Amino acid sequence: MGLSWKEWNRSDIIYGIIAPLVVVLVIVGLSLVSSFFRSGSTGIVTGIISEIEEMVVIVGVPLLLGLTWNRWAGGAAGFLMGTAYSIWFAVQYGVFSYGTFPRGATGFGPTLLGWVLSAMLIGYMAGALNKRSENFLRMVIAGVISTTVGGVFLFGMFQLSSSNVMIGVDAFLLTVLTRTAAGVIIPIIAKVFMWYGVALHKT
Repeated sequence: MGLSWKEWNRSDIIYGIIAPLVVVLVIVGLSLVSSFFRSGSTGIVTGIISEIEEMVVIVGVPLLLGLTWNRWAGGAAGFLMGTAYSIWFAVQYGVFSYGTFPRGATGFGPTLLGWVLSAMLIGYMAGALNKRSENFLRMVIAGVISTTVGGVFLFGMFQLSSSNVMIGVDAFLLTVLTRTAAGVIIPIIAKVFMWYGVALHKT
């Protein structure tokens, strides 16, 4: 039997109201900072913020669900988050506007597809390699392998795009190593989730 409508405690307020509000306010703050630092010498700030947003949406969420739940949840989350990110990018930067990009969506097609498939790959591989294990070292290994493979795959997709600007060793390291780093960080978060009983495969 579930809890009655009278059964509330302090953790309900903290995790049900305060924590979600803090998270969305931080996201709003990042978006405002990104807009403020859109140009000039502060462009690096915008680049860092954009990279963090990308890592959370198309790496962090699929990887976390793959590790704490299973490969199907990770792959499905990757598909949904990758699709949402691609649509957001296309609208935000006018990918379908021939005034902005003469080649339109054709030039960015492989890049947009790459984000979707890379996110799916990361989530699915993490779940398949981890096999619902709660062993931290295994989660890290699964996370590092899946994110590194996903990063290399995405960089390859970038090279198929006629509108690609991600070339050279620096671009390769930026694409791959940021994902590999996430493959180490996200298992820590996953382990904390498991401590608090968030994982859905408890027996």
